[in-house]
Amino acid sequence: MEIFKYKTPSESTGFLLWKVNNLWQREIKKSLKKYNLTHTQFVVLASTVWLSKNNSNVTQVEIANQIEIDKMMTSNVLRTLEKNGLLKRKEHKTDTRAKIIKPTKNGIDILQKAIKEVEKFDSRFFGKINNIAEFNNELNKLLVE
Repeated sequence: MEIFKYKTPSESTGFLLWKVNNLWQREIKKSLKKYNLTHTQFVVLASTVWLSKNNSNVTQVEIANQIEIDKMMTSNVLRTLEKNGLLKRKEHKTDTRAKIIKPTKNGIDILQKAIKEVEKFDSRFFGKINNIAEFNNELNKLLVE
């Protein structure tokens, strides 16, 4: 009885995606180390700043929804970012359960530097792909449920 569908592991799309993702995550982690940010902290901080461009009352729930991670994990990451002086949380004026999340000047400064580093790495890493726009379109198809 044959267990595997593929003759070699590199024929398996899922396995290849797993390997590429691990490599990408490992290198992003290295890029962010000098800013004392984990990848999740970077994404939460970037999403907070992004959402703050058009909304002065960004909440934890909006951040969690934007990046599609668990609300409790978002809360823990926000707490760490606040402790590190990268953002502030304050009470919502009308919703006592919600907190307004605002990036600090230091948070924005660190994010600007970190984004340059991540984008530089992404350009090198994904630069090997022939048609990045088409690649992104294909990835987006996978995100649609």
